[in-house]
Amino acid sequence: MEYIIIKLYVLLIGLIIGSFLNVCIYRIPNNESISMPPSHCMSCKSRLRWRDLVPVLSYLSTGGKCRYCGQKVSSRYALVELMTGVLFLAVFDLYGISIKTVYYSVFISILVTITFIDIDHYIIPDKILIFGLLFSLIFNILFKEVKIKQSILGLILSGGGMWIIISIIELIVKKECMGGGDIKLFGVVGFFLGLKGGLLTIILSIYVGAFYGLIIIIYSKIKGKELSSVIPYGPFISVASIISIFFGDSIINYYLYLIG
Repeated sequence: MEYIIIKLYVLLIGLIIGSFLNVCIYRIPNNESISMPPSHCMSCKSRLRWRDLVPVLSYLSTGGKCRYCGQKVSSRYALVELMTGVLFLAVFDLYGISIKTVYYSVFISILVTITFIDIDHYIIPDKILIFGLLFSLIFNILFKEVKIKQSILGLILSGGGMWIIISIIELIVKKECMGGGDIKLFGVVGFFLGLKGGLLTIILSIYVGAFYGLIIIIYSKIKGKELSSVIPYGPFISVASIISIFFGDSIINYYLYLIG
């Protein structure tokens, strides 16, 4: 019973953090303060009260509409809250009450924020990447979750390696294939997860992107729509990073078993 209460508490924290991430997703790309002005309706500008800010439940209780003007509210706000809460709970289930849970929960929060900003604006803000690097650096100096040597190698080989590869490809095809933000994100992922985790994420992101591409091609054929030539890669890196967090060791060990 006590363990269930702790899990509900972790879920609640994740939902609340998800609500905060919604603010970051909207305001950071617009260079707005994440603290001022207080949360308000985007349509009527009414300041939201506590009952309007209860994660997921506020959205459901109003039928997905603003309580004051009746304007429809995007379901994505509740989705981000719920997604963050579930991911926090999954991290807790994996690592329990530990330093790892804090470390990977913060990392996942960064990934969720980057994912939706990239979807909306096709950018990955440097300020989020810098925050991620500083957090990981300080955290690992204090708690040694990932050895600093491994973090540095992950940063150089994941970020630097991808920069070299993409630069060569772009030189051959004469056009941009991947944005600078994506390459920097690979570096930050390598810093967070270390060398093995960073390189695994690169490989997994290719598979995630290919799977998404296949689904989009099939969907476009069915609907008779043209494919967009611009696709944000940040979400693929984020999904691959989350897979690495939960299954990275198992995937690497299984691969070593196959080649052994």
